[in-house]
Amino acid sequence: MFKGKLRVAGFLLIILLVLFTNFSLGFKQYNISSYSPNESDKSSKIELGRKLFFDKMMSRDSSLSCASCHNPQFAFTDRKVKGIGIRGQELERNTPTLSNISNSDKFLWDGVNPSLVAQVMIPIHETNEFDFHINLIVERMKKDSAYLRLCNEAYGSDPNAFVITHSIAEFESILLSYNSPYDNFLKGDSNALTKSQLNGKDIFFNVLKCTKCHSGIDFTTYGLANNGLYENYIDSGRIRLTYKESDRAIFKIPTLRNIELTFPYMHDGSISNLEDVISHYSNGGENHQNKSEFITPFTITIDEKKDLINFLKSLTDTSFINKHSIFNN
Repeated sequence: MFKGKLRVAGFLLIILLVLFTNFSLGFKQYNISSYSPNESDKSSKIELGRKLFFDKMMSRDSSLSCASCHNPQFAFTDRKVKGIGIRGQELERNTPTLSNISNSDKFLWDGVNPSLVAQVMIPIHETNEFDFHINLIVERMKKDSAYLRLCNEAYGSDPNAFVITHSIAEFESILLSYNSPYDNFLKGDSNALTKSQLNGKDIFFNVLKCTKCHSGIDFTTYGLANNGLYENYIDSGRIRLTYKESDRAIFKIPTLRNIELTFPYMHDGSISNLEDVISHYSNGGENHQNKSEFITPFTITIDEKKDLINFLKSLTDTSFINKHSIFNN
């Protein structure tokens, strides 16, 4: 637990130092606090962020980019049980989707990070992810004429920590997914959903009331909860941030948008398919001390389960994963 406390504290200190002070650990200083970007075409900021997102020079050995774990083809996940970092190291948790990520007010599975901009720092400095330093990325960018041009077009500045974190956040802010069959149904297309999906919709909203956790336009409250996945968790969850027993094994409630594409499921990738996810919830979960009051057993027939899964598949936005002009580097 003590090691976990130090780790979280270290992340927060890095974020505060790099984003809001003249940060130096043997590197040239960059005055971020006094930096005021020029107003420019937002598309240039997005283009810079897109280039950085797909660039493997972001990692120490240039083997990984943000897209290595957040693959557009899989709705910005990697379809691995747990992410794989530098030198083939398995990460602690499953890779979450970036679908509509800019709508969230907290980031990472335990909600440790309150800012999309600041979140960019975590994988860069995490030793089993990119194992690097943002100032070293800056030095690499300064040797690249394309980056020098893009940084000046977007922010009127040479590369620095502010430019890197904010441009990647700008790119991630356009990863919006609202063109699924369900969205078309809401827009008035009465043929957008099949009979099975309509039945599943009724089960989701009215019978099981899944919206207690998965509500709103993104099918998540963006809250935190324990879903009874285990009685005893290896991963202690949000308690590493708050040190409160009430936050033990508490994790962020994920969006259900594009859920058909983002398997395996749960914070540890331990459930491989939607059928088993529904079975977990219908069984009422394990008896963990912090399990949500909303996780209670229910009965569902084989046909009802199929209908519910078909409704969840209606949240798949195929246009989102095929925007090659935006996503491909």
